Amino acid sequence: MINPLGHHVEVVWDALKQGKSGVGYTTIFDASRFPTKISAEIKEWDVTEAGLDPAVWNKRGRHTRFAAGAAVQAVHSSGVLDSINDPRRFGVYLGSGEGSQDFMNFAKMMAASIDEAGNLDLAKFTKIGMEILEPAVEIEQEPNMPVGHLASMFNAQGPNANCLTACAASSQAIGEATEIIRRGEADVMLSGGTHSMIHPFGVTGFNLLTALCEDSNDAPEKASRPFDKNRSGFVLGEGAAMLILEELEHAKKRGAEIWGEVVGYGSTADAYRITDIHPDGRGAIGCMNMAIADARLNPEQIGYVNAHGTSTQVNDRVETRACRQVFGPAAMQVPVSSTKSMMGHLIAAAGATELIVCLLAIRDQILPPTINYETPDPDCDLDYVPNQAREARLDYALNNSFGFGGQNISVVVGRYR
Repeated sequence: MINPLGHHVEVVWDALKQGKSGVGYTTIFDASRFPTKISAEIKEWDVTEAGLDPAVWNKRGRHTRFAAGAAVQAVHSSGVLDSINDPRRFGVYLGSGEGSQDFMNFAKMMAASIDEAGNLDLAKFTKIGMEILEPAVEIEQEPNMPVGHLASMFNAQGPNANCLTACAASSQAIGEATEIIRRGEADVMLSGGTHSMIHPFGVTGFNLLTALCEDSNDAPEKASRPFDKNRSGFVLGEGAAMLILEELEHAKKRGAEIWGEVVGYGSTADAYRITDIHPDGRGAIGCMNMAIADARLNPEQIGYVNAHGTSTQVNDRVETRACRQVFGPAAMQVPVSSTKSMMGHLIAAAGATELIVCLLAIRDQILPPTINYETPDPDCDLDYVPNQAREARLDYALNNSFGFGGQNISVVVGRYR
């Protein structure tokens, strides 16, 4: 993984256990005139860390570069390439967002093509565009580009797909990649997500939706406060996270290090509104129940929930309500935390990042905290592992990802025995 807390899995995990924040003032663009002036940016990373040529990769999207860096880590640490005899049995499935937007060239084209009366000269606009736009850069705006680049990097000739279901995207990619392996269509899938919306369009859109925190510009590290009564919106983050999913016998045959097992996957839609989740949490309840049933577990066997936990008023209240419905009388005994409190919301990359966090929690028997939890909310009354990491006995963890548009994904991972 590559995200605002670090450029490697163990670095990020150490930061999470210590309750560190990756939120600061936005530097990628001038956000001084925006209602939200803060974000969770990736600092001091470039493609050379992944052994990639900047002359080639710096023309590719910011999120594509993050994807490549995370994928190199996952593929190389797994050692899986040496065991793939048929590249058609190796696929890639990502949840990737749109690429970098070409603001400056578009602004030049508009400025030169609008007359004093405010009319657009389309012929002039097109002529200037043909002169200054670089096709190799412009195509990188398409959300399918990262999955194509990764397939080429590793000669993965098997199933290849990208889904963009907003904040649920990379969790859905992992679930669907798991199903591809279950159906016998591939032995190995590289899966995860990547996204960066820290740009003027992204921030403008979320500000207009009133989804971003706007009241903590003077204290960025305190801005993301999931489940706290005074929460006021999420903090936009960026990054990439990748996993190698492998059919069990294939992994055992080559002596792979197995971090855990994907045992359950649930996918639902709220079928309600584009920007609001159903107030009763019916979609969240449905996908959690589906994932637990797919894992052939009882709800009380889930030892930890990595919540979607965005720090918005509605999401946190409804997710709490959904957890109470799913876990029943035992809900207070199931720890729930939001690591978005520390790394912000990575949008399409959030789910995969948080699934890795679940695997690490199982490995080390440590639950990451929800930082900035100061004022209890009567509508959010579960155990949110406030402010400090906690040792716990843990065999199964559930990861929730709920996207704008009403897409809901839950994935259950367990200790491999």
